[in-house]
Amino acid sequence: MPPPSLPLAKRPVDIAVIIFFIINLFFVTYIVDLEQLVISDANHFAYPQWPPAKMVDLVHWYGRNFDPLLITRPAWWRATIWIDAIFFGPFYVFAIYAYLKGKNWIRFGSIVWASVMLTNVTIILFEEVRGEHASPALFRVFLANSAWIIFPCIVLYRMWRSIYPFASPAHRSN
Repeated sequence: MPPPSLPLAKRPVDIAVIIFFIINLFFVTYIVDLEQLVISDANHFAYPQWPPAKMVDLVHWYGRNFDPLLITRPAWWRATIWIDAIFFGPFYVFAIYAYLKGKNWIRFGSIVWASVMLTNVTIILFEEVRGEHASPALFRVFLANSAWIIFPCIVLYRMWRSIYPFASPAHRSN
């Protein structure tokens, strides 16, 4: 029988991870990223029903001023966005619940999510630095993307250490 999970109030790192997952689910995946799937050409488009026009304008403003990759949308970039929409979005729903309740079954999915996220973001940041669509505001773009390096590393650390990541430290040994 698995050891009991610590209450969420005693897992402050998990609270931060849950907030990160909520932001990703409701803002990044299904507003910012979805915009890049429903609008194939940021220079010639009609506003879709979703995401809201103000959010579309915000994404385009950021892309035009700091991150040309958001505007050019090469095929490999759109592939990472599809991964986000199809796989990460549903993962966030399950992960929010599992982290809130301290459910150990999310461990493997968390490791997969963190590994794929780190891979995608590394590829994207290489493009931002040296690619055809390199950013003119590299520091700002790195800062804006830092959470997608930091949080996957936190999740990997949390989930890799024990098969019971939500238990008290005394119960985490494998």
